[in-house]
Amino acid sequence: MDPSRTRVLRLLWAPLLASSLILLGGCTGTSGPVAGKTASANPRVSVPSTASDLQSEYQRVIKNVLPSVVQVQAGEALGSGVVYDDKGHIVTNAHVVGYEKTFQVITAGSVSPLTARLVYSYPDQDLAVVKLDKVPGGLRPASFGDSAKVAVGQIVLAMGSPLGLSSSVTQGIVSATGRTVSEGATQGGTGATIANMVQTSAAINPGNSGGALVDLNSQVIGIPTLAAIDAALGGSAAPGIGFAIPASTVKTIADQIIQSGRVTNSGRAALGITGRTVVNGGYRPVGVAVVEVKRGGAADKAGLMAGDVITRLDDTAVTTITSLAEALAGDKAGQKTTVTYTREGRQRTVGITLGEQ
Repeated sequence: MDPSRTRVLRLLWAPLLASSLILLGGCTGTSGPVAGKTASANPRVSVPSTASDLQSEYQRVIKNVLPSVVQVQAGEALGSGVVYDDKGHIVTNAHVVGYEKTFQVITAGSVSPLTARLVYSYPDQDLAVVKLDKVPGGLRPASFGDSAKVAVGQIVLAMGSPLGLSSSVTQGIVSATGRTVSEGATQGGTGATIANMVQTSAAINPGNSGGALVDLNSQVIGIPTLAAIDAALGGSAAPGIGFAIPASTVKTIADQIIQSGRVTNSGRAALGITGRTVVNGGYRPVGVAVVEVKRGGAADKAGLMAGDVITRLDDTAVTTITSLAEALAGDKAGQKTTVTYTREGRQRTVGITLGEQ
């Protein structure tokens, strides 16, 4: 595995899980073993009544969707991607593309790898779009579902290239929705805090990142991005805990990238500051110090200044940069809230209208 693509991450908002649980990213190096990303989530969708029927459903979905899932080689690392349209656009994770600009892509119909170039990478949401230099005949775009209708208990399949094993499929259910997860900014992570992720029990391993989480109506409901390991057990896998970026977010970001070459409207709330975590005499984090205020941004308009220490956003305590990102993840640009901070030893609270990241 290429160490530059190994990511250590942290699970948020999961009080039933051990505090030692961390997350490992989903890219794998090329040294891994070789073989020898509607009505889809409607709870009223009929469920097969026998094992034979369920097996047939799995096989039908795999036949429909697997041709739309590709393997992406970025330098020495491998990940997965999903064919987004018939023009050769492929959506994947930003951590899959890393700092590369050109890629080798293996599609379901490829005799040899195809070349592709980066359109745009958006690390804040851990999404990227690459485009094939030449679109092969028969390229099949995936169909993306409605994330708002995803239901806990829904059967899903994860498709991608775990450990370099292309066209692999695992199965599970939607374990939870609305999870907020923060990635580490070291060892290949983007440092993103991503809201509304879909938690799944389908196995997600290094290399699955950027692939497809699919329902039984052959709709992509998410892009697998993170899988969990348990540090308390020496880094061994914590089975059945994986996370996917919801399809609605994928479509919003990918459409902007394809149309404008960049993300023009993230919808992500921001204070408009550069900050750092502050610790007390016991080295415990106690807030976020404002290092710089963006001119004309939300914090500037509210009167925040460099040197202020933010301790609360609305009713949520803020002790670190990560906790501030977590608090903002569920908010929207233009939303009104309050910021509590200290200045010269005095605590103050000010109303603020959040800006956009």
